[in-house]
Amino acid sequence: MGLLKKDSMFYRFALYGFLKNLRLFEPFILLFFLDEGLSFFQIGLLYSIRDLATNILEIPTGVYADAFGRRKSMVMAFTAYIASFVIFFLFPNFYVYGLAMICFALGEALRSGTHKALILEYLKLNQMEDKKVEYYGSTRAASQLGSAVNSLLAAALVFYTGDYRYIFVATIVPYVLDLFNMMSYPRELDGELVELRKGAVWGQARMTLKTFFAIFKDGDAMRAILNSSSFTAFFKVTKEYLQPILKTFALSLPIFVMLDGTKRSAVVIGIVYFVIYLLTSYSSKSAARFSKRFEKLSRAINVTFFVGAGFLFVAGVASRQELVVLSILVFLGFYVLQNLRKPMTVAFISDRISYKVMASGLSVEAQVTTIIMAVLAPVLGALADAFSVGVALACLGGLMVLLSMFVKVKATA
Repeated sequence: MGLLKKDSMFYRFALYGFLKNLRLFEPFILLFFLDEGLSFFQIGLLYSIRDLATNILEIPTGVYADAFGRRKSMVMAFTAYIASFVIFFLFPNFYVYGLAMICFALGEALRSGTHKALILEYLKLNQMEDKKVEYYGSTRAASQLGSAVNSLLAAALVFYTGDYRYIFVATIVPYVLDLFNMMSYPRELDGELVELRKGAVWGQARMTLKTFFAIFKDGDAMRAILNSSSFTAFFKVTKEYLQPILKTFALSLPIFVMLDGTKRSAVVIGIVYFVIYLLTSYSSKSAARFSKRFEKLSRAINVTFFVGAGFLFVAGVASRQELVVLSILVFLGFYVLQNLRKPMTVAFISDRISYKVMASGLSVEAQVTTIIMAVLAPVLGALADAFSVGVALACLGGLMVLLSMFVKVKATA
């Protein structure tokens, strides 16, 4: 395996991921909502609002990025994110949180697929397309390192303030820095653009849409997208349910007993998430090496899907049986698998769609992910309210095991 070219763009791509993952609210978001008096079902509804809004905005924002500028799309994305953080901090109300989720969804729709397309365009321009898994895995490793640092910063902030709300306003700082980082990207990474002339704009939009919808007629491409999107959806919908499990674990430990529950849980959650993201950073960087253990990339993708489904099921059963440490460890495995899979699935999908509509094509994957998440989130919340978090996770794990039989990808001919 040859050495990667690590020039200034590599480090700017890596810096983007590092700063983007400094989402200080993320390790505590479920606990924040519960602390505000929301039920698991209401939390699920908020996630559905976010996911449905993302879904509605996904295609037009993907077309916009491909036709008029990926860099401009990314700048708009970070502006929308910052607006959502301000709303969460200033207006503690379930209905207003819905508006914050829509702003966040706009950011997700503008960003999803677009930055991957920027990286893939850079690799194409520099004749490095054979390094997709290694390059994307290495830049994603910086994202996961950001998540590891994020865990400690978020824990320190919650410990110091004793209030979850300040994590939103603190997240604005790295996102402003990342906005300036995005503005420094060279123009050639925007891909083929059209002049803003009457007729030419709509002509480019129609051509982009035509190629975009052609993706749905390609069975192999859609199976690859379904495999990636369904795994990601199950992971994203369930991953934050690790937080109440960790809080239960923290309150059961005979340490820091002089502190209140919020501060005690902040210490444990910060440490556990720090370890998780160090491991996921390493796993992202190791994705290429891991995939080469299999004869075909397709087999690596299929095996990791089934194993991940098993991890989720076991995590739920262990939580239900109050085997908290086992539940945490299996969840850790689920995180590692997601980050092993992501560089592999991005490379696998990108080999099946035109580079001219790469942002739109990768947005299809994100769009399918959000559809699945919008359905699963309130169902998971209702199950958690009616039974327990453990039962809810086990049910989704079982469903994921069944789904693994229908989304197997085929090797490239």
